[in-house]
Amino acid sequence: MRPDCQEGALSASRRHFLDGLLKLASGVACGSLASYAGPAVAVSRVRGQATTNVRAYGAKGDGERDDTSSFQAAIDALPQAGGTVHVPSGAYLIDPTRSVRLRSWMHLSLDPGARLLAKANAASRAYVVLAQLLENVEISGGRIVGDRDSHLGTTGEWGHGIRIRGCSAVTVRDIHISRCWGDGISAGGITPAKGEPSHPGRDYVFDNVVCAGNRRQGLTLGSSRQVRIQGCTFSDTGGTLPGAGIDIEPDTGAASDIIIENCLVRSNRGPGISLYKRASEVTVRKCAIERNRGDGILAVTAIDCDFTDNIIRDNVLKGILVRTGSRNVRVARNRLSGNDRGRGGEHQVRVADDSVAIRIESDNVIE
Repeated sequence: MRPDCQEGALSASRRHFLDGLLKLASGVACGSLASYAGPAVAVSRVRGQATTNVRAYGAKGDGERDDTSSFQAAIDALPQAGGTVHVPSGAYLIDPTRSVRLRSWMHLSLDPGARLLAKANAASRAYVVLAQLLENVEISGGRIVGDRDSHLGTTGEWGHGIRIRGCSAVTVRDIHISRCWGDGISAGGITPAKGEPSHPGRDYVFDNVVCAGNRRQGLTLGSSRQVRIQGCTFSDTGGTLPGAGIDIEPDTGAASDIIIENCLVRSNRGPGISLYKRASEVTVRKCAIERNRGDGILAVTAIDCDFTDNIIRDNVLKGILVRTGSRNVRVARNRLSGNDRGRGGEHQVRVADDSVAIRIESDNVIE
């Protein structure tokens, strides 16, 4: 099967599988998902009409020649109003220590058969694609393959496929990211220099993204507001802690107004979805969260959150664990089964004594 056909088949298969799970849940949890109509369409971003092609700037796409400079030349050639950089099918070797550095008002458009291959390196911090202090950016299509299997060092955990820092209005869609030394995607804010105010991220959309087999996280969310994660898959993360499918964990500032919807979070070595301090107004709904070695949903100091209409099953630890000063969290219309090493019943959902105003509604189905 051609790579572009294979990618389309994988996407259709993921959506079909998740749709089936959600329809199953709707039949059990009081018909709550009967109106499910699939994920929303990703938001369009503003950019100019100019186009460039990385091949026109010397990119070979043979998997052997370093194409980083050619990508950068194609990006830098866009006019001030921005535009689209096309990446045809091929295997493009990219040096993550230099990164493909995006600019505002642009779309990095990868053909379904395009792969960006991280060049083996020993750096503790290195990113295949970097967006920093930008606005109106879109990344779509193809694959990013990290250097986890060829990494030359043993330290660090920040070798990411895509790094987004302090940006606004960014969409990442229809892309497969795997085998990174760190995260598939790390997105949040930035403090430009010591003593300067931090710039949180704003208006991030992740649609139909697959992050699989990455070493630290599938997706990390740092300081950010207005984040939408829809129709994505985060699976088989592990190798260094935390090993979560999605980890919302701001180092500074806070993360708020986040919706995780219609996602599949499966077989990660840590928790499926982790809200770890300074996370508020987080909604997790209509997701399948299964076979993770940690908790299905771990909420630590989570505030004003809602976990609704999910299938949460066969996670090694709790299905849902709420602790450490969490408050005003609602858990409703979920189906939980086989969590907490299969002990079932009340063992699958736990609320610590130091959390307040946690509402476990009676319409949850716990088996």
